Parts: sequence; structure tokens; C-alpha cells
Amino acid sequence: MLAFAIGAMTTLVFAPAEWAWLAPFLILPLLFVALTDSPKDAGAHFFWFGFGLFLSGTYWIYISVHVFGNAALWIAVLLMVGLSLIMGAFLWVAGWLTSRLSHGEPWRVFFVGPAAWVLIEWLRGWVLTGFPWLAHGYGQIDTSLAGWAPVLGIYGVSLMLLFSAAAILVIIIGTARDRLIAAPLIVLPWIVGAILGAVDWTVSYGDPIRTTIVQGGVSQDRKWLPDQFKQTLDFYRGSTLSVPESALVVWPEVAIPARDDQVKNYLEIVAADVKRNRQSVLFGILEYSDARSIEPLVFNSVFLLGNGERQTYRKRHLVPFGEYFPVPESVREWMRMQNLPYSDLSAGDDIQPLLVAANGAKLAVAICYEDAYGAEQLYAIPAADLLINVSNDAWFGDSIAPHQHLQIARMRALEVGRYAVRATNTGISAFIGPTGDILKTGKQFEPDILTMDVRAHRGATPYARAGNWPVILMSSVLLGFFWIRSRAGI
Repeated sequence: MLAFAIGAMTTLVFAPAEWAWLAPFLILPLLFVALTDSPKDAGAHFFWFGFGLFLSGTYWIYISVHVFGNAALWIAVLLMVGLSLIMGAFLWVAGWLTSRLSHGEPWRVFFVGPAAWVLIEWLRGWVLTGFPWLAHGYGQIDTSLAGWAPVLGIYGVSLMLLFSAAAILVIIIGTARDRLIAAPLIVLPWIVGAILGAVDWTVSYGDPIRTTIVQGGVSQDRKWLPDQFKQTLDFYRGSTLSVPESALVVWPEVAIPARDDQVKNYLEIVAADVKRNRQSVLFGILEYSDARSIEPLVFNSVFLLGNGERQTYRKRHLVPFGEYFPVPESVREWMRMQNLPYSDLSAGDDIQPLLVAANGAKLAVAICYEDAYGAEQLYAIPAADLLINVSNDAWFGDSIAPHQHLQIARMRALEVGRYAVRATNTGISAFIGPTGDILKTGKQFEPDILTMDVRAHRGATPYARAGNWPVILMSSVLLGFFWIRSRAGI
């Protein structure tokens, strides 16, 4: 019960509370248990910690599935609890490994604990399509540990946080000699992080790019209503016409609540508007295609208009049970009979050309929670000048999810040293600097128009070049080393 409570309290480390200083102290009890209990018991404590963390940190799944998705209450609870149990099971492995390889020795925990924790964080980010939410490094976006992000990425930040926490444990229960060595190791990751944070890994070039974010502010329960349709289209077009000085205008994910083949005339009008003003507009829409299959395909796409032919980015990493349903046909038929969503969207190619604005800026696009998969976007670096994220966090209502999502988008900008332009339907829309700082945000749940100048950046951070592999290799080598010693009885 205590491990569950500590896990639930860890949600406060992340946005919107952002009590980053709590993180090392909430990790300490788990490392202590791994040091003093059997592998089986340590794994159980880690499991309950993970269950508490994800149940409290992702309760918004219930809102999206039941409140806005109209699924039965039991289905929403099953998905929410099921995901939390799976995430807890991942952490069980981390607890078992840490206890199994530490043999009750504090210095072993110092190396094994962080390595096991971070390796499991990485694994749960891609196994079974992955769910990389609530990686511990995100909670450190406003601390000096964030300086590690351009070098080692999000998992490198998590690793340094765990090293610091493990050093605190060594001081608490180690010998006098241990304490003398461990003391500087508590603060070393923070000091080095501050030094790394002062390095300019990328450089700006070219003229400032006047950019506008248009936020519709349409609640999810109204978005697809027929009487809202014309109002939505008029708002986005009118808002774009009101900023003729902006070279780049960004609308949210599925800003137009229709398939592209249903609004051809509207798209032609918008294309003419922006071409006349020498602008480029990016917006999300459902794209209908019958070119690649016997059955027509529908993609969650972003279109760019204003630079000759229409350019398209198609969402690659779809949301299970949201955009596709990995269930047998019999279950799919039952879902259809229950008047539940049951049809799948199609995924775009893993590698897609960058979108190029009328002013020549190259844009790396991610749709919604794709930006939680940082390594999947690295193919666009260093060619990309700007990062674009379009989302529809209206699915999560007035919960902590939009704040967590903004925190994730900040980390993506910091990792690759690029401005990020984030347009959402109801917020939190934002301009994010190449150091992960929030430069401007919109009003949540209201129509809003945000404009500011951004700069194209060139160059690649160490993380952009190597991805997560240095951290994964380091963690694997540490665990392999202590596994061999453990087997040899050393």
C-alpha cells in the first residue's frame, strides 16, 4: 500500500504540479527495498509503485474513452486499469533485476538500480506499440538535469536522476568511506547538467519566421456536430486571413472535422488565400485515399498548402483502441453492434519527406502523441528547421493530460535544439524555444490566435546523431557486468 501511495504521489513530479525536487526522494524507498528484500518482494513493491503512478498519472484515459468516446463505463475502467497493470508489470522486472543483482550491497544498487530502471523505461516505450508516458526525465525539464537531454535524450535525464537518488541511498546506509565517495555523486549529475545546458548545440540562421497558431477552442462533444461545421471552417479561414504578415500558419490536428474529399472547394479557397499572401498553412484533416488498396484508406494527416502542390504528412504511430483496434473480427463486430468506434485508420510510412513552406523552411511534423516517441522523429534531423506538433487534447477535458503533453513537447525541442510550434484544438497551444522554454501559450478551452517570430536552426545535437543507443548500451553493459559477477558468485 505504501509503494502504491508513493507511486501515486510521483504524479506530482510531472506537469501541472511539476514538483521536480520530490523525484529522488520518492525513488529512494524503492531502491532501499531492492537492497534489503528478496527479488520477488522487491519486484512486487516496484509493481505497486508503477500501478499507483500510472493509475493516478493517466486517469484521463477514462475521460477520453467514456466521457468523449461514449464507451461503456466498464470498458473505460478496463482500459485504464489494464494499461496501469501492464506498466506496473514492466516495473516489476526493474525491481526484480535490481534486487537480484545488488546482493544487498549499496554500491551495486548505485549502478544496477539506475540501469535497470532506465532500460525498462525504454522497453515500455516501444514493446506492444509502446507507452512512453511518464518517463521520469520529463519531470526534470526545468531543472539542471535537463542539460543532459541534448546529449543523451529523455532516458539520459532519467538515468542521471536515478544515479543521484542512488547516491543518496549510499550515504544513508553505507560506510563512512562510502559516504565520502557518494556525497559528490549526488550533485555531480546536476552540476554537469548545468554546464551542458549552457552549450549551444545548434545555431539559428536566416530571417525570423513570423508564425501563427490558430486554436479553434471547440470542445470534443461539439466538434463533429453539423451546426458547428460552418462556424469551425469560417473561424480557421478568417483567422488565417487576419494574419497576412505570417509566413507560416498552423492549425490543430483534424482542425477540419471532415474528410478531405468532402471539403475540396474549401481547401481550394484556403490554398488561394495563402498563395495570394505568400503564406503556408498547415492543418490536420482526415485524408481519404483509394490509390493504395482495394478498399479505400483513411489517414490522420497534416496538409501543407501554399507552396505549389499540396504536401502531406501521414501519422505513423497510431493510438491503439483510439485510431485502430487490435482485436479479432468477432470483437470488432460486437463493437459495431454496440455503436462503438470499430474501424481503423491507416498508418503512414515510417520515413516521410519533410514539408517545405513557401519561404523554404523545412518542417518536421508529429501528430498528437507521436511526439512522445522522440527517437522516431530523429530521421528528420538535421534537415528540419522547425518542429511542428498538431494535437487534439480536447479528448482529455480539463485534466492533467494536456499539461503532461506540453511537457513532452518541450523535451522534444530541447533534445534536438529546434523551435517547436504546437497547435492544439483546445490547448495547450504553445511556442517552445530550442532550450525547451515555453515562449508563449494560448488560453485553454478558448478560441485563440498566437503569433510570434521563430528562427530556423541548423546542426545536430549529440542525441540527434546517436539517439537512445548510448544510454541503452550503457545500461545493458552495467546489467550484463553485474549479472556475470552474480553468476560467478563474485
